[in-house]
Amino acid sequence: MTDQLHGSDRAVRLALPSKGALEEPVLKLLADCGLTVRRVSSRHYSATIAALPAVTVHFQRVPDIVSMVEAGAADLGVTGYDLVAEARDESTNLLVLHPELRIAECDLALAVPDDWLDVVTVRDLADLAATMQATGRVLRVATKFSNLTRDFLYDKGITHFTLVPGHGALEAAPTTGAADIITDLVTTGTTLRENRLKQIGGGTILHCQACVIGNIRRLRADPAVRDAARTLLELIEAHMRAAGYFAVTANVSAESAESIGRHLLRRPELAGLQGPTVSKVVSKTTGEHGWYAVRVVVRQEPLLSLVDYLRRAGGTDVTVGRLDYVFGDRSRYYQALTEQLKRR
Repeated sequence: MTDQLHGSDRAVRLALPSKGALEEPVLKLLADCGLTVRRVSSRHYSATIAALPAVTVHFQRVPDIVSMVEAGAADLGVTGYDLVAEARDESTNLLVLHPELRIAECDLALAVPDDWLDVVTVRDLADLAATMQATGRVLRVATKFSNLTRDFLYDKGITHFTLVPGHGALEAAPTTGAADIITDLVTTGTTLRENRLKQIGGGTILHCQACVIGNIRRLRADPAVRDAARTLLELIEAHMRAAGYFAVTANVSAESAESIGRHLLRRPELAGLQGPTVSKVVSKTTGEHGWYAVRVVVRQEPLLSLVDYLRRAGGTDVTVGRLDYVFGDRSRYYQALTEQLKRR
């Protein structure tokens, strides 16, 4: 199925996860970025975002979001990168706009039975697969990610195997005899251990997390889709960048604004992104020197050092606040999107 609509003749459609492990963290991330999703109730599968008036949100099963965006049934979507990577070789319309939202992080990894004492690395597994082949057996791998698993095993020199498609709890496959080993998403490894399975060295196929995707045809054809993508990417990128920074403000008694600036610039690691901002304070008191408000944006690591340094410089009333956004001179993710649209 291919979307035949062109131009801004309908609302931009954004597919978000409904239920499951991704729904809550994705909605929280968007809200933290100023993109609060509003719906009548949790039973409604459509919603709006005030900051994106041209966008209609559609809640969908996480596995369906990739196929919807690929087909053009949704213009943009947030889903798991594992599902995108599994489908990308089969898709010509899918584009990853932001690959690392830092939520729902996990690894797609190989796991073998605990009692395979001689198999602790992928190299050991390759030797075992060769031994099995010599004795007329074949290594059976249960997985929900056939493309990723096949490519990974070939890359590691394991060519004699068969894939066993899985849909439920893959961890049970070795115990029931349905497969010898599995590839599955691993967060803490607890489920593997409870099922007497272990990860092996070099067996991580892919590091996964939530990502933003888009339909390349819709992005190219409709300015409204590009505008929505830009807003989404700009706010997410700036909010994620801000997570590592704090705004420090202090009142400092000094001869001049320039003397404060020179004092802070002696310690570049404490001087902030481009340097301190210093402004005159209309003070309630009089004294030998005037009062100046100093504002510096720094990372968390030198935070206490900066506070102490401001105190020694005559500072008081030091306040520290978290930042919601830190915008760069441009959005690198939106810039990457525009470059990809030109190439493809």
